[in-house]
Amino acid sequence: MTLVDCHFHIWEREKLDWLNGPMKPRIFGPYEPIRRDYPIEEFMEDAKSVGIEKAVYVQPNWGPGREVEEVRWVEERAERTGWPHAIVAPTDLMDDDCFAVMKEEARISKRMRGCRQQLHWHENPQYRYAPVPDQMNDPVFRKNLKHVADMGWLFELQVFSGQAENAAKLVRDFPDIPFVLVHAGMLEGDTPDVVERWKTGLKRLAENDNLAVKFSGQGTFNQKVDRTFIGLVVDECLATFGSERCMFGSNFPVEKLWTDYASIFEAYQDALSAYSDDDRRNVFGATAERVYRI
Repeated sequence: MTLVDCHFHIWEREKLDWLNGPMKPRIFGPYEPIRRDYPIEEFMEDAKSVGIEKAVYVQPNWGPGREVEEVRWVEERAERTGWPHAIVAPTDLMDDDCFAVMKEEARISKRMRGCRQQLHWHENPQYRYAPVPDQMNDPVFRKNLKHVADMGWLFELQVFSGQAENAAKLVRDFPDIPFVLVHAGMLEGDTPDVVERWKTGLKRLAENDNLAVKFSGQGTFNQKVDRTFIGLVVDECLATFGSERCMFGSNFPVEKLWTDYASIFEAYQDALSAYSDDDRRNVFGATAERVYRI
């Protein structure tokens, strides 16, 4: 079984706006320990410690206007080390020049597989990224999203459960685009009402065959490796989507704030221990290999 991490970041401190200057509130809490370089060599050491053989880089917010620079920087590291095996780049779909940016990213790297624009919005301002909860309905966004299909790329969909109805409609309206639900729909707590709202959102999203889900970022809101919480997410997603539409992602080095790579990987192994070999094969590699074409 090939093991794949379908969600990680690398960076150098001077590259990321949020790592420089004064500390700003972030969804994952205080982040002083990761205000430093996290080079590809360190990630490879972390990932290979548990047998990971392939990995997908997902953009970590370099700042607007630096999309092409980011892809070029990541591609240079991939040419040197062979990692990452696929790149998901930033794209501002509210910018009418985005198609030209996408084409330049693809010219720079044959590893380009898709883009992410963070659409998540929450009543809690600290959890909020998008300026409005329904940016995905904006005519400009939707017009430019068609270019993702033109590129043959996927779109990484990052939303909260309160946005699931609009997100499901977006996925349904663009059947030619593969979508990947980031952080398994961002379950922000384990109280019954929060979990039920998240489950309802998953069911709406799962009606669309062109959407898969990744189990990344499950320490985002509780800042720890909570095996019970991870088990809840894994069980519900597998029941709703099936293992052929589910995949593991580490969200490293963000989760390095409260754990090491082996601990988080072991938590997912434990959560999947009662499932079939085929299910484990899908979650730990086969789904990501197919979705990201690696």
